Amino acid sequence: MQSSNPVLTRPITPPVIERREVGRATVDGVAGRTFVLVAVTVIAAALSWNLLRSPAWTGLFVLGSTLATLVLVLVITFKQITNPFVIAGYAVLQGVFLGVVSRELEQQFPGIVVQAVIGTFGVFLAMALLYRLRVLRATKRFTQIVVGSLVGILLLSLVDFVLRFFGTGLSIYKPGTTGIIFALICIVVGALTFIIDFDQVERAVNGGLPARYGWYLAFGLLVGLIFLYWQIIRLLSYVRGR
Repeated sequence: MQSSNPVLTRPITPPVIERREVGRATVDGVAGRTFVLVAVTVIAAALSWNLLRSPAWTGLFVLGSTLATLVLVLVITFKQITNPFVIAGYAVLQGVFLGVVSRELEQQFPGIVVQAVIGTFGVFLAMALLYRLRVLRATKRFTQIVVGSLVGILLLSLVDFVLRFFGTGLSIYKPGTTGIIFALICIVVGALTFIIDFDQVERAVNGGLPARYGWYLAFGLLVGLIFLYWQIIRLLSYVRGR
């Protein structure tokens, strides 16, 4: 079963296991690696928050980190890279972007970053609990609905991006009723993708993948967490800015 997460959507190709590979991926191992990647992201965000204060340098780092993370996501996903240093590089670059943009939002709306962080991990833990209790299952129908919704979000975002070049847009990324509703939809869909991602991790672990693939699975969860964080902080900024 494929995941709606752009990283975990691509099925993991079973590797040729060499004799020297004795460890196997475990749920606890994936969780531990996810924690490490989140910690790296937070540290990088804290450093960029405090050090990148020059407007000229800030814009350059934001643009550079954005392009670099996009390239890394594609490379890591399609090559199924399991090298922890490459994946940690993504976490660092994403942390730089997170730190700079979050600082600007914090200056406009004091306390918004803490609220967004609490909301992000609160949703993540709630989805983990619902999956653990089997309240929500990654059935074929469930997956089709979530993936279809995610594709719809991506298409709307692309259309809005193109229309902005013509001086208009769909207002889905602007303060107002439309922006708030769209942000809520993104949060719900982003939260539900974790159910599919957890299922993908469980299947990969049960399939006996080598321990090194835990980094790839953790990378997928990190991408989902960052996506959810952006949607929540965007919603909070719209609501508090009204």
